[in-house]
Amino acid sequence: MKTKTVKLTIKGMTCEDCAISIAKLLDVPGIVDKKVSFGKESADVTYDAEQISAEEIVRIISETGRYGVTGFNRENNGADGTREHLIIVGGGSAAFAAALEAHARGAGVTMINDGLPIGGTCVNVGCVPSKNLIRAAETLHRANNNPFPGIRTRGSMRDFSAVINQKNTLVENLRREKYINVVKDLENFRLVEGRAEIISPTAVTVNGEVIAGDKLLIATGARPHIPEIEGLEDVPYLTNEGAFALDYLPESIIVMGGRYVALEISQLFARFGSKVTILQRSDRILPTESADLTEALAGYLREEGVKIITGNNFQKVSEESGRIAVVSEVNGELKIFKAEKLIVATGRTPNTADMGLEAIGVELKKNGSINVDDTLQTSVPGIYAAGDVLGENMFVYTAAYEGKLAARNALSDEKITRDYSVLPWVIFTDPQVTGVGLDEAQARAQGLRVETSTLSLDHVPRAIAARDTRGFIKLIRDIDTDKLVGARILAPEGAELIMEVSLAVKYGITVKELVDMFHPYLTMAEGVKLAAITFAKDVRELSCCAT
Repeated sequence: MKTKTVKLTIKGMTCEDCAISIAKLLDVPGIVDKKVSFGKESADVTYDAEQISAEEIVRIISETGRYGVTGFNRENNGADGTREHLIIVGGGSAAFAAALEAHARGAGVTMINDGLPIGGTCVNVGCVPSKNLIRAAETLHRANNNPFPGIRTRGSMRDFSAVINQKNTLVENLRREKYINVVKDLENFRLVEGRAEIISPTAVTVNGEVIAGDKLLIATGARPHIPEIEGLEDVPYLTNEGAFALDYLPESIIVMGGRYVALEISQLFARFGSKVTILQRSDRILPTESADLTEALAGYLREEGVKIITGNNFQKVSEESGRIAVVSEVNGELKIFKAEKLIVATGRTPNTADMGLEAIGVELKKNGSINVDDTLQTSVPGIYAAGDVLGENMFVYTAAYEGKLAARNALSDEKITRDYSVLPWVIFTDPQVTGVGLDEAQARAQGLRVETSTLSLDHVPRAIAARDTRGFIKLIRDIDTDKLVGARILAPEGAELIMEVSLAVKYGITVKELVDMFHPYLTMAEGVKLAAITFAKDVRELSCCAT
């Protein structure tokens, strides 16, 4: 016999009978002795490790649904037995923000990571590699499309693998510096690599070990959504993860999808030299945005050689002679599209499967995302969720915001509610697409009286001087208050303009106040002022300094 003893803290007992009931639950083979105390909310259990595990003991008590088991094996979980202990399942932006917030509040933290390396989607296969490769492709494109007479420039793709290798080095450095090094010396912090299964509202099992705490945060992120299309699973399709790891440049690519990820990937590979075809199911790319914006962007992409086919009803995917063939019904006609590679970029699916969430009562939405209240608490008290696993606002900065907020609410009585009313977003195509707040249709749907001002960039001195006037700035104003309720911008480096408008929306800065602010001449930011002036004046009647 190999005996061990564990001390458990048991929440939820309401009387001595509860302690007696728990003791009866433990009348199973392998339990040598048990002392359950209602007054101390604890149980000391001695067991034969050759017949039963500590995990099974916790499960026996937890499966009643009446009791929360905490305090198990704390000396190995990064807590000292007296401070609160937050278990975080996940290793991305939301998880790290939560860990730092919990540490700042004096809590012990156990972070359990599986799947992608530490850092999650953004640093490994999302934001960082994509923006690095987008800039590399832009460098090549601009070298071959110089707008200035008298200057000859030329670029060529000499070594695609070298481009990918520098991307890999960047990712590895940022993963180490911004994730691993940030937590490696934290007191009362433990990182566990492995897949967690949740066995109670306060305990998980990973690698055969039970880890218990006081509160639990699910921050497991999301993965590429793969649509159900005949034959798709039988061909070597790529997602963004595989596309950013290619060691050679494909001659031709089909990109399935027409939103953020699909558009960024399509343009960067087209600029590197691949022949790219976008196949989008809806009748236009970015279907939730206004038609003027999406049609303008589609036009710029087509000018660069990207084929965009909308209104697809995918029928079948197959591989023929080393090429991928997609059969699709377009406007009632069957068409076949072929390319060397197929990249599937049709959205994201939250990582909630096979974790034990539903077994303990955590409610999921139809798409598998976790349902939370405005404090980010799930349907089970004490269990919180944050980041892409919520299935909405899938940005690294919202994940970090939610992770910090969830940890704060889990470890205090503040219960701060989440607020996305002023949420700027960016699509890193060229020109970039960015926005904040409501567009005109959304505003009118909410009963607001609004008007719009749309300024094409051929009226912005900076854009004229740079010989790149692609795009426009659109502001949406509440007529009754003169306050901005939203904006949409399509412009080279348009993302650098959106924060001024975001602050105006958040803090109620009026259009008149924007107009009266100093905006340095020959900056793109001056375009925001010019767009604001356009509510009342024709910019063609202004002098060069917007007066």
